[in-house]
Amino acid sequence: MERRGKIEEQKSEEEEEEEEDEEDRWCGGTNGRSEGTRNQEERKDGREDQAPVGVMTIQFPNGEELPMVDGLGGVGVNTDTPGGTGRTQDHHLEKPMNHLTLGERDAAVATENGRDTPEDVDGIGTLSLSRPPSDTWAPSISETPLSSTSPNLIPTFSLSSSSPSSLSTTPSLSPAPSLSPPLPEGTDVGVLLAGGHLTLDVFKGGAAALPSLWDTQREQLREVQYLRLGSEDQGALESAVVVLPNLTGLRSLAIRGHRFHDAQGAPIPGLLSTLPSPVSSLSLLVHLDLSFNRLPSLPLCVLSLPVLAELVLSYNRISSLPGELGALASLRRLLLLGNRLRALPPTLGRLQGLRTLDVSANLLQALPDELGQMSGLTTLELSQNRLKELPTTLGSLLSLRELVLHSNDLRSIPECVCALPHLSLDLRNNPIGRPPTPPPLPPNPPAQEDTAIPELHLGINQHRFTVTTDGCHVFIPGGAELLFPRQCVASATRLKWVEHKLDRKWVWLEEHDFLMSRPLELLPHGVSFEKPVEVCVPYRRVRRREVVVRRFDGQQWSTLPTLTRRGSQRHSSQPRGRPARLACCNVREFSWFVAVARLVSDSCSVSPEGALLVSRVDPGIKLRFPPEATTQTRTVTLQVLQVVLSEVRELSGDPDARASPLLRLSQTPSMPFLQPIRVQIPLPPGLTGHMVDMSKLHLLHRDSASHSWSDITTQVSLQITHLYAIFTITHFSWYWLWYSTQKCISGVVRKVYHRLKQFRVQFLAQQKKSDPLQVLLQCLPACKVESRLQSLCEVYDGPQPSDVCDLLEGEQFFAGFERGIDVNADRPDCVEGRLAFVFYSHLKNLKEVFICPSTGLEGPIRGQVSFYRGEVPSDLPVEVLKKRKGHDSQWMTTLPIRLPAPGFEGGSSSVFAEREYPPLNLGDPESGYLTETNLLGISLRIGQDWRNIGMNLGISYHELDRMQYKHRLDLGSLVLEMLFHWARAQQGEGAVPRLIDAMLDSGRRDLAEEVEEIVSVGKRKYQASLKRVGLQEEVPSTGETQPST
Repeated sequence: MERRGKIEEQKSEEEEEEEEDEEDRWCGGTNGRSEGTRNQEERKDGREDQAPVGVMTIQFPNGEELPMVDGLGGVGVNTDTPGGTGRTQDHHLEKPMNHLTLGERDAAVATENGRDTPEDVDGIGTLSLSRPPSDTWAPSISETPLSSTSPNLIPTFSLSSSSPSSLSTTPSLSPAPSLSPPLPEGTDVGVLLAGGHLTLDVFKGGAAALPSLWDTQREQLREVQYLRLGSEDQGALESAVVVLPNLTGLRSLAIRGHRFHDAQGAPIPGLLSTLPSPVSSLSLLVHLDLSFNRLPSLPLCVLSLPVLAELVLSYNRISSLPGELGALASLRRLLLLGNRLRALPPTLGRLQGLRTLDVSANLLQALPDELGQMSGLTTLELSQNRLKELPTTLGSLLSLRELVLHSNDLRSIPECVCALPHLSLDLRNNPIGRPPTPPPLPPNPPAQEDTAIPELHLGINQHRFTVTTDGCHVFIPGGAELLFPRQCVASATRLKWVEHKLDRKWVWLEEHDFLMSRPLELLPHGVSFEKPVEVCVPYRRVRRREVVVRRFDGQQWSTLPTLTRRGSQRHSSQPRGRPARLACCNVREFSWFVAVARLVSDSCSVSPEGALLVSRVDPGIKLRFPPEATTQTRTVTLQVLQVVLSEVRELSGDPDARASPLLRLSQTPSMPFLQPIRVQIPLPPGLTGHMVDMSKLHLLHRDSASHSWSDITTQVSLQITHLYAIFTITHFSWYWLWYSTQKCISGVVRKVYHRLKQFRVQFLAQQKKSDPLQVLLQCLPACKVESRLQSLCEVYDGPQPSDVCDLLEGEQFFAGFERGIDVNADRPDCVEGRLAFVFYSHLKNLKEVFICPSTGLEGPIRGQVSFYRGEVPSDLPVEVLKKRKGHDSQWMTTLPIRLPAPGFEGGSSSVFAEREYPPLNLGDPESGYLTETNLLGISLRIGQDWRNIGMNLGISYHELDRMQYKHRLDLGSLVLEMLFHWARAQQGEGAVPRLIDAMLDSGRRDLAEEVEEIVSVGKRKYQASLKRVGLQEEVPSTGETQPST
């Protein structure tokens, strides 16, 4: 007898793809939800016939019913009265709710909610039950008290069926097996197997418990009708699949992935790649769910299941379907969304009883005509494919109620399809009515003449160059490139380039923009070129932003269409020869150009017919413009700022605060819309629709004029789905969705938003070791300070970096030398010993100056440099100016600067700033010697082996410890003092051989060989000098070897 069933359950997340290069990894943030899941949420949004979460019901034509709840032991069964269609209730609420067992509580709530009333769906009586709203999606066994598992509290479950598979579940008297792990300790087998349900996918690796249960509870397992397994553990899955063919009473089987998440919040994929052929022996199976796995094709054993009514294969890797699929005559629902299907088999038309077919989110380009033969089809999902046309045979599907076609390439719909009487069509995001895209133009024939353009590599001081009619590829120092095509000028033209220093008048930045290059000025400004000239500005790597070129024409700034690429291999300005990153644009006139990183912008033209705008940063963020929302076409721009959850909680002071991505909406021209615009954004991370507390959810709006944030939650209609929040607006600005327990949410959001625009920075003040009068000042983000100090330590020395301060992109500050120190320079950015800066996070913010004692001061000076916000003040009193160079309210930090006594001549390390030594040479010219310069070069390579070498040279432990304490922060100075301390104590010959032996004993043969090479070269030079002056060398005695020259 034919059996039919229907199962409604919540979909899980789609397995995320691995991201490739960290350079392009700016939009990774989708708040832990995959695009596939969001698309599925969108398709189901608004359906009135959606089943409750966690409810599964199967009913068969012979009157048998199998109601199932997605949980453990929570089944309430309503059966037909003999010989009629009336319903009686097996469970009645005779106890308080808190004294009921899990099964009794579910049955009572189902009765109380009225879910025992049958509904006629497709002519089949359907029964549905649900758990109380307080239940979670998959409760664990530990939620049921152990005391409730006594025989007098476990309810009896019965099915209204006369078939042998009908069962009566009573408490088991067999000894309980040990199921820990993988199940929690104390799990009760009686509760686990109650009601013919066995749910193991709520435990990580829970499938491994199935073989243990089979060894001890075979009779009860044979009576199980409903089984759920997770497929995230390969070993557990393999052992469980072996047991499946023995469970001949199964009617519903689910082996799914994405049931758990890893430490980063990503769903763990399922590992099922095939099913063994003995699974075909499950002759009573009516529901099979293998979604979120790695199936490359449909398992052949599925084709042998005679009464299979629902087959769920969503989010696998299936690329084709077998023709034998049409033999499953009992199939009612077939779900294949999120696979890799490129075509459907014509035999699919044989499924006359199929009610629902979902093949969305695949790669389909055409449909077979045989689909028109599925006369019982009511729902057909074809969205997110590559369909260009529909077969006219679909017009014969008179039972079709819903046809979803959004996100395809359809330009027309057959009239016979539109004429179906009860059809609901979804045609969003299709080019309906537009003319077909013209074929690409044939490539231009290759030019007969040589297409190579001459190259011109300019030096650092070459600012002028000439371009002829042959064109030119100009390479500018620093990485910039100019490409002049042939015939872009009528005659030889003299041009000039200038790279300006950072000044706010040359830079225009919007909120959350980063400056990526110095302003590049190309002269003369009034020259017009016959063909566009490509201007390429170098920039540094940036994440979660797009880089554009902005031009200043003397009156206003404009953003140019920009492409990014790597520079020429023949012109590398980067370390290790890697070409620079270039932001390129085409212009016909020269002006000022800068590279700027901004939030990723998505734009579209909105016409009176409506439009759909989807964010590239997060595809779950969408704007839907209904028809007649505007009377004239306007351009709309969407920008998304991803925020880090930990940063939101730190800045707000609320450990439970969460925030969705920040939206910025703008339009040209700026005017309100005539119809509300529907905005969809993801819920804050970690929240889903069934767990959100609406009293803690706030929608914030930022006023463009006053720059204030206000809570507009009560002013909009905020709808919540499982993954998204949906609201409507009529004018554009900033919008931010928050989940917080704080009351004054507007003030908190205003503070957090301002802090998001700031950078945590530190200041450096480093003096050159060889010349302490030369000082390097730099301001850079705190995350870059450590690497910067490592690169400077060989040449510079100075105090530790300053404490962390906050600065905005493009904010001005200045440095003032105080307490007896002044700047020994005449430069435009220096006013009375104060240096002006502008902070840009992706540039160096570095200045190097020479300092000197203030007038009338002598001897060693312990001065300082202080950093202040804003511009250099002009109203500072003279008496205050003698002590500090800025207002106290503007002060940020101070770093010490030391000046040596007069007569200091510098050295390679601060060791020599304290006392002077006479020139040092080891050995003698005849046997070879090491100069002071040689020892300095050797010291740079000793590194962490300094102590071993010192002990082998005979230096005492006490002396080595003294040196280490003295130079505990400077390894270079420590090595130098150790080496020169030993060298000055050497008397007579043999010092060089002792140094070589110490190197060998310390395991540094490389240094020993280097010393020997230096000595050998010295010998050869000495002998050559004797020959030049005509002096005779001594004849070596017998047995000695004449040194080579």
